[in-house]
Amino acid sequence: MDLKEFGAYVAQLRKEKKVSQEQLSRDLGISRATISSLENGTSSDVGIKKTLHILDYLGYELTCKEKSPFPTFEELRDEK
Repeated sequence: MDLKEFGAYVAQLRKEKKVSQEQLSRDLGISRATISSLENGTSSDVGIKKTLHILDYLGYELTCKEKSPFPTFEELRDEK
């Protein structure tokens, strides 16, 4: 998953919870511009603390796993 895909996933989670960027911004004290840049994958400057805070607010957590040497089904499907 790259930064753009991650951002789209965060946006999807937020929308499923019916939370606006503005509400998230107010509740967490994070600027709406920062939330927008995370969701659009346009800024790599969004810190891990803010990212974790946003995920926690939405009821999710970040986990790590060992990267497989083999491509995922999605990677194979998306190859052109």
